[in-house]
Amino acid sequence: MRLLVVEDEEDLVDALRVGLVRAGYAVDVAYDAPSAHEKLQLNSYDLVLLDLNLPGGDGFQLCRSVRAAGQGARIIMVTARDRLDDRVRGLDEGADDYLVKPFAFPELLARVRALLRRDTGAGTSVLEVGGLRIDTARLEVSLHGRSLALTPKEYGVLHYLMRRPGHVVSSEELLEHVWDEHADPFTSTVRVTVGNLRRKLQEEGLIETVISRGYRLREPA
Repeated sequence: MRLLVVEDEEDLVDALRVGLVRAGYAVDVAYDAPSAHEKLQLNSYDLVLLDLNLPGGDGFQLCRSVRAAGQGARIIMVTARDRLDDRVRGLDEGADDYLVKPFAFPELLARVRALLRRDTGAGTSVLEVGGLRIDTARLEVSLHGRSLALTPKEYGVLHYLMRRPGHVVSSEELLEHVWDEHADPFTSTVRVTVGNLRRKLQEEGLIETVISRGYRLREPA
């Protein structure tokens, strides 16, 4: 999943980026409201971590513009503003969650996972399709009980496909959601990653190539 961190505290941004990447997410960063607005227009994000006190703008206004544009990204406001009226306003402006600084990083991760689960209707952090199993809380992957050691991008591709079993997902969509803004759209990185993932799965046809359209995770019969 691809996240946008909108925060002007560089030390906090660095810590969040490291932790979120280790948890399997692709992460872009905006240090002010104008650059956040630009990135939200250019890219499709699954979730936004949004501070309220931003150079060049206001987090409430940015949240409102995201919702007015019909963008479906989940939004967690992460801010030092702990007053009740700020929390109420944040949720009324369209935020899905509101987390007050300072916070524990495991709690932030749990809130991110909970919001992203809403899109699939999953009730837990575990996704299962046939013999495939991903525990998003523990970052553990197995196939028919056999543990798999995946790279972060292999994990990201498999996770994205498992959230959409039976659906064709294009290379462009995978690049948009599993890689960050520094990925080169003209490389073969998606094809190479899918190929490596197939070799590790060791199960023929589990990830199908749909010619000229993309990839599909085969649903169990």
